[in-house]
Amino acid sequence: MPHLIIRGVSVDQVKTISPSLVQELADLCACGTDNFTLEIVQSTYVFDGNEVPGYPLIEVKWFERGQEIQDQFANIVTNHIQALGIPEVEVAFSTFLESAYYLNGKSFASS
Repeated sequence: MPHLIIRGVSVDQVKTISPSLVQELADLCACGTDNFTLEIVQSTYVFDGNEVPGYPLIEVKWFERGQEIQDQFANIVTNHIQALGIPEVEVAFSTFLESAYYLNGKSFASS
């Protein structure tokens, strides 16, 4: 955790930025790089009867870390995606409660 679900960016593009992206995010969140998951969703986008390129959207699923960290996290992700030559990107956060997240049947709230 955090889990980044990436749409509208190719696997090869994500591979090029993943080492530096994850390291920078891990430094910000004060956790190890092995806490991060990058999932690239391959989708077909259709508009007005035609296939069109996907719009870059990165959904971040994580535990609450405060607005300042969230803002910095969004900026880091945006900067790395834009460094690929992609001019616009949206980043959306979904926050999990520790009491509603389980690992091997044990709630994170009871850790």
